[in-house]
Amino acid sequence: MVRLITHNLLACHAKGCTTNNFPLKLQGIVVEVREAEFNAEFLRGFLPRIEWTALVNAARELGDTSLPTEMPEMVDNDFLKNLHHVLLEMHIDEGAMICPNCGHKYPILNGIPNMLLAEHEIG
Repeated sequence: MVRLITHNLLACHAKGCTTNNFPLKLQGIVVEVREAEFNAEFLRGFLPRIEWTALVNAARELGDTSLPTEMPEMVDNDFLKNLHHVLLEMHIDEGAMICPNCGHKYPILNGIPNMLLAEHEIG
């Protein structure tokens, strides 16, 4: 399933696409919110791996403005709950992710992204 935790890790790997290939742009997205168990320790451990600006921009594209523009120095429970919601409860069911560099389109169908490349697109 595509959630923003997944989206924040994905980049385009089409042949010759090595710069400006992250973050993938979201297009025609259908989002469903599904509750997930809150785990503060997991979030604290994952926080250093997040590309913050990309996450905030993607969340805003999906209509969520609960995250601050800058990552806070002090992480409290309210912040972690907002982060949990954005990363783990917002599921992208339909749409596409588009490479900002080469324009390659990665469709999302039934929550599953198709990241496969055609043979001529493989570097």
